[in-house]
Amino acid sequence: MRRLTTLVLLAMTLTGPTLAQEAGLPLPAEPAAHGLERADLESWLDGIVPYALQAGDMAGAVVTVVADGEVLATKGYGDADAATGRPVDPEHTSFRAGSVSKLMTWTAVMQLVESGTLDLDTDINTYLDFTIPLFEGQPITLRNIMTHTAGFEEQLKHVIAFDPQDAVPFEELVRDFIPARIFAPGTTPAYSNYATALAGYIVQRVTGQSFGEYVDENIFTPLGMESTTFSQELTEAQLANLSNGYAVDCH
Repeated sequence: MRRLTTLVLLAMTLTGPTLAQEAGLPLPAEPAAHGLERADLESWLDGIVPYALQAGDMAGAVVTVVADGEVLATKGYGDADAATGRPVDPEHTSFRAGSVSKLMTWTAVMQLVESGTLDLDTDINTYLDFTIPLFEGQPITLRNIMTHTAGFEEQLKHVIAFDPQDAVPFEELVRDFIPARIFAPGTTPAYSNYATALAGYIVQRVTGQSFGEYVDENIFTPLGMESTTFSQELTEAQLANLSNGYAVDCH
């Protein structure tokens, strides 16, 4: 009996819309789609981000969500300075850039490609004041660099310095610490911080500006990003808004 009842209910479920149409009855309206709104998004962020900060042992963060070219929400969480309790201000607190800086490097390169100053498929030695030796008879191009197929071994030495006195000048970094070549250009994807730095140095070489000056003038300023900079020498106002960096204790 239970099986028969189940079959009857199933048949009614499958034939319900057809019977309603034949009887001239209106079909149930489809539920209206609810677009993503700021209030919904902020409620979700308020629930998940504090938990993520605690779970990841992070002092603070800014989350910005962009939809259809517009900022839908931007919120700050936690502390910019854990010792004083200075909170993160989503409009003014600055954070040290990591690999997101590669997007700015690629943008700068492509601006110069559009202006005819750089070519993606030219031997990069054309733009340098030192020489990157050929590997298996092939030169490196900016297209190789931007697709992470330059073929360099990845190295972390001098990528990050915690003491300004230990920072290697940009020109010396790219000239004197060339990583080993392990793949022919264009053959094998291999992430390379050095190759990206090399692209930034090329931007600097062909424009006659420091990389930071070029990006500030041609990317950040047109976008109205007044609190953002690639300069390593910050003003007092920028230092006041800078979040502190903290090492995570893995023990």
